[in-house]
Amino acid sequence: MDLIGRLTTIGAAPVLHLSGEIDLATVPLLRDHLSRAMSLHAGDTLFVDLDGLTAVDDTGLGLLLGAAGGCRELGAELVVVCTGERLLARFALTGLDRAVRVVPRVHAG
Repeated sequence: MDLIGRLTTIGAAPVLHLSGEIDLATVPLLRDHLSRAMSLHAGDTLFVDLDGLTAVDDTGLGLLLGAAGGCRELGAELVVVCTGERLLARFALTGLDRAVRVVPRVHAG
């Protein structure tokens, strides 16, 4: 399965909606989607909506963590939007939810 990224806005908040799978084969696409969103919305809080994903491997989690650090360096924040119990449990297990803010929906404004 592929990875599809769609950049939209909710209110004034940029949101990168991801669907499909994040694995070793699709990590380059994820990197491209994140880089594009970060460059187009430098300095803004970037929401990355993961609710359309069916799988996320450790490489993908690492890339999200790295992107969050890149946002911080630019004076911004990357916020993960996720409601899936399996993925939330994985975030807790790996500690991603302690390094990156995870919310159930986009908070525009």
